[in-house]
Amino acid sequence: MSNQKARVAILVSGGGTNLQAIIDRWHEGELPHAEPVLVVSNRKSAGGLQRAEKAGIRSEFLQKENFETNLIHLLESERIDIIVLAGFLKILSEDFVKRYPNRILNVHPSLIPSFCGDGFYGLKVHEAALNYGVKVSGATVHFVNEVTDGGQIIAQKAVDVLPDDTPETLQRRIMEQAEWILLPEAVERVAKDIVESGREGE
Repeated sequence: MSNQKARVAILVSGGGTNLQAIIDRWHEGELPHAEPVLVVSNRKSAGGLQRAEKAGIRSEFLQKENFETNLIHLLESERIDIIVLAGFLKILSEDFVKRYPNRILNVHPSLIPSFCGDGFYGLKVHEAALNYGVKVSGATVHFVNEVTDGGQIIAQKAVDVLPDDTPETLQRRIMEQAEWILLPEAVERVAKDIVESGREGE
């Protein structure tokens, strides 16, 4: 087995709570096969950039113009093995996604295939779940392909919906009980597969 670690880039658009969950597990030694080395945002004011700086991880803001071209340059310069979409609200092109088969992970705040696909993001997912009257929701970590939320599922965790839930309270509970647990675990699982197969740094 190689003693190398899979190099991880995390893409964020907002406050970066899922990023923080990864950083926390990393600092606690629970990501032995993964090393977060780059955080990229499409929003200059994204709180995730500050979280990255505080953790000593390289952070970069990329403007809208030539975003993917510049992102690819960054990923290649840092020899990135795994790309994690952690609250990243920009849709990546089919060409970009096809460059990194089974290397891009996304966390979605529902149990796919429920409440997913185009237009389902953020509080809209939880509003739809509550309007439908489901008793259980949760989160899914999946590989990203050219279909929105359509890639292979890596892990899922169910979370109870309570009678007095609002979209905001359900969102918070799913983050705390599912997203922040599942995403770091999935990063480590994929990193372990890459390292043990000797495919890191490809």
